[in-house]
Amino acid sequence: MSDTTPDSPESAHRIRSFVLRQGRITPAQMRAFDAHWARYGLEPQDTLRDYDAVFGRTAPRVLEIGFGNGEALLAAAQNEPEKDFIGIEVHRPGVGRLLNALAEANADNARLYHADAVEILNGEIAPASLAQVRIYFPDPWHKKRHNKRRLIQPEFVAMLATHVAAGGLLHLATDWAEYAEHMLAVLEAAPDWRNQGGAGNYAEQPAWRITTHFQKRGLRLGHGVWDLLYERR
Repeated sequence: MSDTTPDSPESAHRIRSFVLRQGRITPAQMRAFDAHWARYGLEPQDTLRDYDAVFGRTAPRVLEIGFGNGEALLAAAQNEPEKDFIGIEVHRPGVGRLLNALAEANADNARLYHADAVEILNGEIAPASLAQVRIYFPDPWHKKRHNKRRLIQPEFVAMLATHVAAGGLLHLATDWAEYAEHMLAVLEAAPDWRNQGGAGNYAEQPAWRITTHFQKRGLRLGHGVWDLLYERR
């Protein structure tokens, strides 16, 4: 997960969800856009989208912001077939990788945006229409001068609250201790969210969040992992 354009005058007055860092894309990931985008991709349309029409059914909808290589989203789509998944990622290689993986699994309950999450939230996702929002291992921007680029900020979690139905969940995870503390402080102060585990507490890793290769590598290196689960009031 990332952030966008640093501190330009154009970006200073509005929330962004990423700072674009170009990555290397493989030929297979490039071909995925030609082969599978028509089935799994959603082009931003800047008007509320009818997801019942997109998925061909009415089901609880889960939004994953910054899905990276798509490992967690793919597992969720396979393990939670009763839900529909919307994934947003700005990095083209990760989108291409997940397009190929979804096609190989023949999963039909996931759709992807290659876009800025804030623009999709504000332009296409109706108020109180999401059952969950999942944000796993966003960029911690660990240097103090870069902390302001972190995704989890008061304005952003307030905006998320407008799109999550009452009783819905916000699930965050990070392997950076100081960012976990920052997330906890932001959510504890947010009037629209209630900590499921009690004020000031982190959560156990829930069954729906798999332990990804990225997390396993971190655990081998001695990193901790913190989950946060908040319910929309």
